[in-house]
Amino acid sequence: MPPTNKGRQTEAAFLDAARRCFAEKGYLNTKISDIAQAAGRSTGSFYNYYDNKDQLLEALLDQFSNEVVEASLASKNTDPEDGVRQAVTAYWTTYKNYLPEIIGLFQMSMLDDDFRDRWHAQRAAGIKQVLAGLHGAERGGYDIGIPLEPLATVLVNMLESSCWSWLAVRGGVAGSIPDDETAIEILTAVWYRTVYGSRTSR
Repeated sequence: MPPTNKGRQTEAAFLDAARRCFAEKGYLNTKISDIAQAAGRSTGSFYNYYDNKDQLLEALLDQFSNEVVEASLASKNTDPEDGVRQAVTAYWTTYKNYLPEIIGLFQMSMLDDDFRDRWHAQRAAGIKQVLAGLHGAERGGYDIGIPLEPLATVLVNMLESSCWSWLAVRGGVAGSIPDDETAIEILTAVWYRTVYGSRTSR
């Protein structure tokens, strides 16, 4: 039976409440009863939509992945530097928006094999998307001069590690933490110069 409007509203209320609770208490410290109370629903009602808190986190992580992809592909910009900036901006802003869920994923990946596999699968999907962009650059006449598959991994690692260090760890990072605009420009510059900036198009 397809979900009703009321059912969709209730599920959305649980997702929104979970995000607020994860931000306030942290994923590991949040109880299902906390989420239900924040959503204005009963704890019993929660189990009509999710078997447990982990399943709800998975649903939020799906939202994160979908939003990154949609934002990255929202514009068909033909300028390579603008295209890189758009991809970096999409990842940075969505990562920041879903920071409590990302921290929850990191914590659970240390405790649960399924979450570890999910993290690896999410990274693999990101690498595949970046790799497709690198192949497109070569088709466009750019001689990147670096093996593309490991380069795609390095670029994803750069984005992930920078977001984690500057947005999640913060106080444990040596040196100053850049604001959003500066961070995006730094990451864009490194990516663009590596792929496009050091060589001329044929």
